[in-house]
Amino acid sequence: MDSNKQSLLDRRYLRMARIWAENSYCERRKVGALVVKDNMIISDGYNGTPSGFENICEDENNTTKPYVLHAEANAITKLARSHNSSKGATMYITDSPCIECAKLIIQSGIKRVLYANTYRLDDGINLLKRAGIDVEFIDLNESDGKDK
Repeated sequence: MDSNKQSLLDRRYLRMARIWAENSYCERRKVGALVVKDNMIISDGYNGTPSGFENICEDENNTTKPYVLHAEANAITKLARSHNSSKGATMYITDSPCIECAKLIIQSGIKRVLYANTYRLDDGINLLKRAGIDVEFIDLNESDGKDK
């Protein structure tokens, strides 16, 4: 696939991850993730509480509860329950991953990670790069005119 078409698809999938993040019940930060392989979405996730828990992510002090799952973890665990393989796939995330999610991404065989917002900590991004994963920031607020 030529680089212009790939760039167009990358921006579209990132916008879709941003829309998927709207499903989150978290108030402080809504994060979405998509896993794409062979131009097909094979998994998705957004941050939130585990299945069966109340859909309240923050405590009375507006601190995120320790058992809230990140969007990347939800997407990867959803894949684990399916018959799909993430080996060689691309993950599109609204926010750069934390170090814990970076470890899951590495272990899942995902080879490319694109994100639209930079988190204050960059240890997850650094770990992904150290593992040889292609990591790219795409500013969705900056239009290149091709994705309209």
